[in-house]
Amino acid sequence: MWSEGYTQLKAELEELKEKGLYRSMRLVESPQEPEVVLDGRRVILLCSNNYLGLANHPRVKEAARRAMQAHGYGAVASRLVSGNMKVHREFEELIADFKGTEAALLFNCGYMANIGVISTICNSAEDLVISDKLNHASIIDGLMLSRASFATFKHNHLEHLEKILKTKRARRRLIVVDGVFSMDGDIAPLRDIVELAERYEAFVMVDDAHATGVIGETGRGSAEHWELQGKIDIQMGTLGKALGGFGAFVCAKKELIDYLINRCRPFIYTTALPVPVVAAAREAVLMLKEDPGMVKRLRSNVEFFVERLKKSGFAVKDQGTAIVPIIIGDEKKCLRFSRRLLELGVYAAAIRPPTVPRGSSRIRATIMATHTREHLEKATEAFRRAAEDTL
Repeated sequence: MWSEGYTQLKAELEELKEKGLYRSMRLVESPQEPEVVLDGRRVILLCSNNYLGLANHPRVKEAARRAMQAHGYGAVASRLVSGNMKVHREFEELIADFKGTEAALLFNCGYMANIGVISTICNSAEDLVISDKLNHASIIDGLMLSRASFATFKHNHLEHLEKILKTKRARRRLIVVDGVFSMDGDIAPLRDIVELAERYEAFVMVDDAHATGVIGETGRGSAEHWELQGKIDIQMGTLGKALGGFGAFVCAKKELIDYLINRCRPFIYTTALPVPVVAAAREAVLMLKEDPGMVKRLRSNVEFFVERLKKSGFAVKDQGTAIVPIIIGDEKKCLRFSRRLLELGVYAAAIRPPTVPRGSSRIRATIMATHTREHLEKATEAFRRAAEDTL
């Protein structure tokens, strides 16, 4: 055992604690609902991505149970060996129809989908990936793992994006953006991005992890929100946020999906998602198709929460998503604010570097369609009191 190595690791952990950047995990002892039991205490949950409240829905759980009874639990092989089961194909057909594309492909998580797609589509130094500066970490890692050249443009800055497109030549060019930015809650200007991509002959990939089930009249995400059906080359989405489960999907033209099946290493060399996980996700999509009103209920709750925070003096705005960042700035102050909220019965985690830029630490409040007005009133009162006590 290399004792010096452990000494170094311990010193780095102590440094993180000193800077207010140390992370630890809290134990949720109940289902994911608007209220949870956290470390033995019932609190309002305000930092979950369970936007539509489907993670513990009886229909979703029953769909998982039925599928497991009929087909077992694990797929126990990759999709290209024996792991390709009826439930996987049924989900892909459903999500492709829901997203308005020719085909779809399941991945085991959004991280694997992003690094897989980016490194597969742009796999040569002659290729170029262009990424928004505030894109998710999985996109950034996809850039690093690909063999392509890459460039970043200032957040939602179309002139900077066009300058890159004008000046950098490549065999293939791929523009990648979050549909909804996970830490800021704002929406990418996709209509303008698609116009630039058409003008300069580039693929467009949108990460709809925080957009699916949240934006668009019926929750279909960025393409519906911007009326760009059929114009976005690659739509990635996750099953672990508004759909309440686990996994991810990519929707695109059939040729592109076929290319991923044949070339994408994170897909080829990974055991397929377990049967009940996929069946539960399929049921969640069916529920969203049947009742798009849940998107409106989410929207109404966000509007209510933001207005209540504004009345308490917080500089927040409703950006049309489920994410409401309350910027604190200093890492240690943000941690104190989060701890005081928890004392007041609200669990809203402190988001600190490297997840967000230094000096922009925040409470990333996330709203569910299933929060009641009483939940949101109690939460905003806790925010007011926490600000008085810590800021």
